[in-house]
Amino acid sequence: MTISLERSSKPTILQRYDATWQDYVKIRDSSDIDWIKIAFYKGWLWVDMGHIGLSHARFTDLMTAVFFIWAFLHPDPAIESFGGCLIDLPETHACAPDLILYKGDNIPQWQADEPRRIDLTRHRLPDLVGKIADTTLNIDLDEQKQLYASLGIPEYWVIDVKGRRLFAFGLGSTGVYEIIQVSQVLTGLPIALVEQTIERLVTETNTAAANWLMQQLQKK
Repeated sequence: MTISLERSSKPTILQRYDATWQDYVKIRDSSDIDWIKIAFYKGWLWVDMGHIGLSHARFTDLMTAVFFIWAFLHPDPAIESFGGCLIDLPETHACAPDLILYKGDNIPQWQADEPRRIDLTRHRLPDLVGKIADTTLNIDLDEQKQLYASLGIPEYWVIDVKGRRLFAFGLGSTGVYEIIQVSQVLTGLPIALVEQTIERLVTETNTAAANWLMQQLQKK
């Protein structure tokens, strides 16, 4: 058993590489463990029991605004955001991306008495998921990336908070993520333009950066 439990000023992380689905469920459903992010895949169990920091929060809100701006300018087909929602594929996969986007038909709708998560035995896969990498860049570009690719999610974004960068991946024909320059889900949206929007957070608020993005898109 390999367990890494870091206790410092940074968020407390539990990481195991020999966990079972039952281990994941025990933590997921525990009333004693106040986790904010959790993931499971091929014995890898990762639990963040810290808290959302200022940088993580402002970047998350900016990226959600990017989705809303694109939807405002492209109302058909419909898109819906479920950022932070838990996704389960029983026995094999679990994750809680910071960004979750559905596009088109069959967008999940919660029904009374159902678990309050996206269950992939009942709901279809998201079209895009993303991670805000404030302190987790290495994991988001490695284990998390493998997890989302194995699920078959078409597009995966990793936002590097410290580097003000956006890594955008599209799922290739071999089932492996490949770097993309233009979003396949937010059709025609240049990744470089989103990255320029992110860079503006050095000197601007996230609402000002979002307003700048809208102005650029309206020019096209």
